[in-house]
Amino acid sequence: MSPRIVVASVVQTCTQAYSLSDTLDKMEKLTRVASERDGAQIVVFPEAFIGGYPKMSTFGCVVGDRSAEGREEYLQYHNAAIEIPSPAISRIEKISRESNIFIVTGVIERDGGTLYCTAIFVDPTKGFVGKHRKLVPTASERLIWGQGDGSTLPVYEASFVSTAERSLKVNAKMSASICWENYMPLLRTYYYSLGTQIYCAPTVDARPVWQNSMVHIAIEGRCFVLSACQFAQEKDYPDGHPVADMNARNENNVMIAGGSVIVSPLGKILAGPLLGEEGVLTAALDLNDCIRGKFDLDTTGHYARPDVFELKANVH
Repeated sequence: MSPRIVVASVVQTCTQAYSLSDTLDKMEKLTRVASERDGAQIVVFPEAFIGGYPKMSTFGCVVGDRSAEGREEYLQYHNAAIEIPSPAISRIEKISRESNIFIVTGVIERDGGTLYCTAIFVDPTKGFVGKHRKLVPTASERLIWGQGDGSTLPVYEASFVSTAERSLKVNAKMSASICWENYMPLLRTYYYSLGTQIYCAPTVDARPVWQNSMVHIAIEGRCFVLSACQFAQEKDYPDGHPVADMNARNENNVMIAGGSVIVSPLGKILAGPLLGEEGVLTAALDLNDCIRGKFDLDTTGHYARPDVFELKANVH
């Protein structure tokens, strides 16, 4: 059988000091690298790439009190976020269209006074096709981000031309789960039940154990996992941003260490993990491998026990 190959990249990078224009310029540059150097058709950027991940920030909060300084920091962060739709979305659509790459990227979405940690899907032909809002922000993230709901749990189908056989059209089902959402078994199961083949996992989790989770998900879902993590140093944040050790500030100190990776449906690491630097990882994905893997494990098919377990998703 002819391989159904789609070429995919994950980009390990960071927000540029909450500067939207500089960050979009970086997106354009790195998307071009993935397209022109690696021939990518899909590119995944990290969690909170547009808008920024405020590592080490407290926003002046303790239990029962908030400071005026923290409110000012939230105002700055709110101003760095983007609306959907907006000129920023139009710029991302243009980048996607001109590079002919399907883009999945983390953004901080502004909706009224509330911010959401969101992943957006941008098709080079159709433009913006949808978004997923993080269901449960982790720990102190709940101070600054609202919770998503069942209205943004899409699995999108995108069309590509197989790089192995140019006359072969390939339809790929894609989903996105952000950072520690990937530890929500029922969310994973829901995506598996919709047939996700390219499971995008934008994150800022740079711990070594993250790689174990990505391999597990690939094996469990018999899907390709594309995890894009930020790599950020102190110099990538605005002046005065909190750091781990205020007495040892250095522009080269690492804030988020990376660890981006691409994993096959049988758990083989195809690219990465990339650590300690920015960069682009690329791999050829034969979507037939998803079916080869489900020969002996289909967690929402022949390996499910609907007589014992039932998943009910409140989506709308």
